[in-house]
Amino acid sequence: MRHFTPILSLVLAACASAPRVSSTSSRTATDLTHSYMESIRDDPGALLLFLRDMPKGGDIHSHLSGAVYAESFVKWAIEDGRCLTRATLALSPPPCEARDGEVAAAEILRDTRLYGDVIDAWSMRNWHPARLNGHDQFFESFGKFGSEDSRLGDMLAEVTARAASQNVTYLELMFGPDRGSAIGLGLRGGFDNDFSRMRSKVLDAGLVNALTRARREIDAAELRQRALMNCGTSPSTPAPACSVVVRYLYQVLRGLPPEAVFAQILAGFEIARVDPRFVGFNLVMPEDHPVPMRDFSLHMRMIDYLQRIYPEVKITLHAGELSEGIVPPDGMTFHIRESITLGHASRIGHGTAVLFENQPVELMREMAAKKILVEVSLWSSDGILGIKGNRHPIRTYLKYGVPIALATDDEGVSRTTITSEYRKAVEEQGLDYRTIRTMARNSIAYAFVDEVTKSRLLAQLDTAFNKFEAQYGATQLQ
Repeated sequence: MRHFTPILSLVLAACASAPRVSSTSSRTATDLTHSYMESIRDDPGALLLFLRDMPKGGDIHSHLSGAVYAESFVKWAIEDGRCLTRATLALSPPPCEARDGEVAAAEILRDTRLYGDVIDAWSMRNWHPARLNGHDQFFESFGKFGSEDSRLGDMLAEVTARAASQNVTYLELMFGPDRGSAIGLGLRGGFDNDFSRMRSKVLDAGLVNALTRARREIDAAELRQRALMNCGTSPSTPAPACSVVVRYLYQVLRGLPPEAVFAQILAGFEIARVDPRFVGFNLVMPEDHPVPMRDFSLHMRMIDYLQRIYPEVKITLHAGELSEGIVPPDGMTFHIRESITLGHASRIGHGTAVLFENQPVELMREMAAKKILVEVSLWSSDGILGIKGNRHPIRTYLKYGVPIALATDDEGVSRTTITSEYRKAVEEQGLDYRTIRTMARNSIAYAFVDEVTKSRLLAQLDTAFNKFEAQYGATQLQ
């Protein structure tokens, strides 16, 4: 070693005289933005501004009627001359019958107390468990304001504009486009254990024609939506909402008799096969409802049969949206697994009961290996199930490598936004910038949109993040 000492001395001397490279300059813009968010983690105002400005990709778990704020439903009810029953605070069509306790919806604006009661009844605003548990408050609200099918274009415009204002560029919205036609066809045909025969009966009864009518109504609704958003009126400066890509998921009401559920699932497959705006389907209604609990495996078998006929159709399923005490323990042990193995779901909605599944670690490892994403709505899980903080499995999913995307679920009913979801993820779950950045990218990478559009949206998101990180990361260099 003595022989190399002079050379080593020269090398060390050269290194000592070389200009030092700042450790900060070697850090990426993502690293610097990560550091900035950590520096403001305990500053609610600064954190809100940061998360509001952050690109969020898509919202791929959103029920259209639940995404609309109650104030809009009040406005439309008045414009449409609808009635309100004072005792139940539910809307009904005209004429208004005073003997039944109905008043014109216009009365809502004339009575401040009534207005407040309506908004509270149609949402989670001012909800308190001493009056009603969150689960019932949430789901009962939908029966009060209804689906407002005639206002589909208005609903699309509101939800799309709100998404654009929060740097969301893609939406997958769940709704039933056929005004219950599939349900009626299924009920008329009755249940048959032979799924092939039942499919033929529903198709022969006119399902395709019903879906054709539904598609024409959607065409009209989208024209109304674009008119409300002023799309196309000023080509040089189009409204941001006009560039949001919107796709639909056919929603199946799973709390109905088996024949009605089968017909809706079939409708979901059929419309996704012929209309590129529909990119898949989902089963909705409370998972703990007696019918979905009783028929869960039957529903999965229906999907399994139909998926072989329509293998190109994507599937996302609400599963494991349960908590201790809501259902018996054995009711929490298989829903997520069956949704994947029999239901062919490539995404799972909520999945809060994953740790109560049989062999949960094995299940999460399988989900990670198969890249089955979980659509997490933190505010929804908190309000409906009381699951929040360290009781929510989001960090356990992350530990096992399961992909996650944040979503709103029902931002109007929950009185939240996608920005609020990210804020809850940071403040309550302690997630860092790199993690929520990945979640935003997942919301596009795991979307059901066609690959050409997906590639464009991902490139657009990367550009938006570069700009965002150049702005916020620069603060760490000052």
